[in-house]
Amino acid sequence: MTLNVKVSPRQPGVFVVAPIGAIDAAGNPIFQERINTVVAQRPDVVIMDMEFTDYINSMGLRALFAAKKSLQAYGGKIVYMRLQPQIRKVFDILGALPSLKVFASVQELDSYLDAMQARSRAGTANDD
Repeated sequence: MTLNVKVSPRQPGVFVVAPIGAIDAAGNPIFQERINTVVAQRPDVVIMDMEFTDYINSMGLRALFAAKKSLQAYGGKIVYMRLQPQIRKVFDILGALPSLKVFASVQELDSYLDAMQARSRAGTANDD
């Protein structure tokens, strides 16, 4: 199956990246190009919606970790949503999940984003 990567803005500064299929040797160039395009826009948050991602290899993991590093350089974040069990297992094996934000549902993610924005507004109000 050919990898399809849907990218959509969710709100200002927040993008949803949804890979559909396998992030493998064939799909990684597509995935890498799409994630790099998003990161180049310097978003506050990149949401990786992994609901329809059925496989990821080391190249795909490298692309995710490189995106995380690029985002962190200016204070951006990458969060994960709806990881399939086999994808979660890969992250667990690598010991990567404790340092990553992972959400089970859109509602849980929305609550997180609301809290982030409230903190940001409170910080801005304190700066005046």
